Amino acid sequence: MRIAVLVSGGVDSAVVVDILSRRGHQLDLYYIRIGRDDGEGDCSADEDIEMCTLIARKYGLPLKVVSLHEEYWDSVMQYTLRTVKEGLTPHPDMMCNKLIKFGCFEQRWGKDYDKVATGHYASIKEIEGRYFLATAADPVKDQTDFLAQISYEQLSHLMFPLGEFPKSEVRKMALEANLPNASRKDSQGICFLGKINYNDFIERHLGVRPGPVIEIETGKKIGEHKGFWFHTIGQRKGLGLGGGPWYVVRKNVRDNVIFVSNGYDTKKQYGRIIPLAEMHWITFNPFEEPDDTILINKPDILENGLEVSFKTRHTPEFLTGRLYRTGETDYRLESYSDVQGIAPGQYAIIYTPDRQLCLGSGMISVPHGAVKKTSMKNNDNEKN
Repeated sequence: MRIAVLVSGGVDSAVVVDILSRRGHQLDLYYIRIGRDDGEGDCSADEDIEMCTLIARKYGLPLKVVSLHEEYWDSVMQYTLRTVKEGLTPHPDMMCNKLIKFGCFEQRWGKDYDKVATGHYASIKEIEGRYFLATAADPVKDQTDFLAQISYEQLSHLMFPLGEFPKSEVRKMALEANLPNASRKDSQGICFLGKINYNDFIERHLGVRPGPVIEIETGKKIGEHKGFWFHTIGQRKGLGLGGGPWYVVRKNVRDNVIFVSNGYDTKKQYGRIIPLAEMHWITFNPFEEPDDTILINKPDILENGLEVSFKTRHTPEFLTGRLYRTGETDYRLESYSDVQGIAPGQYAIIYTPDRQLCLGSGMISVPHGAVKKTSMKNNDNEKN
């Protein structure tokens, strides 16, 4: 099989190269440059490319360094800034997978191969002739939440060789294969920022707009912030308030006000009703297509909802609840337990009750129309 392997310079993608090489596949390695070199954010890619070059030489494989700078800026970075400006919380990693790695790359280079392989911790299962995004063997490293916006067409052309291995085993495999990056630390943070501080990046593009920090229970001003776009619902650190812990529990975008609540157990930071917009189903929509193999799709599903597991953040823990359809692409997720920091703009990732298959994801929207929802689509001409 002819496979394009996306390599990053990290140990995970290097082990993918080792696995697929030993299986006898014909491989071409690709490194995608997405940071910008003009001060707008940069991945500091030189060290990564050097490591990828060593891997390519070790296995006698070609390495192609391709640039998607402008595409990344026009889609992922603009989406991030637009979302933050609207008072919502972006998910740039999810958009990068959908629009860049499995979008632009696939359209230009990946389409010429039988498959595209990456070092993501996820699996793909084929059930009755259809592909499903499945969780990885390692629950801590599982990255299906970052992949929950990809299309069925993208999924059908992908390979995730690490899905069956725990991270500890991957490290062991790297050492046994004598890979040059076997002990290299995993990357952290948002790739396009590189070593740039996130708040510095936001300030560079959106500026500063001081406003009050209000204790929601008393209505008393207890501090000042630099702009609502620096803060997200559920945030605890970086508020600069004494006598904590303090949590951001609400934002008034129109008046540039941040509302906070004090204490570890404050109920203001929790909720159980999560409205979802722009719901995206990867393989099938269970509300439209009965499928007793995957889910028991009862005739009254529109009234009684669908039993699901879900996540609202990158964590090994799952929550459970029921999902109800409220519009063509709008849904309401009702959790059986309290959910901390429900942040509009982020995504709820929907799984089967057994937590084995990732069915899709929906963007968390603001209830009661307090702030208009945003989209990954370009809406720069819309007014706040």
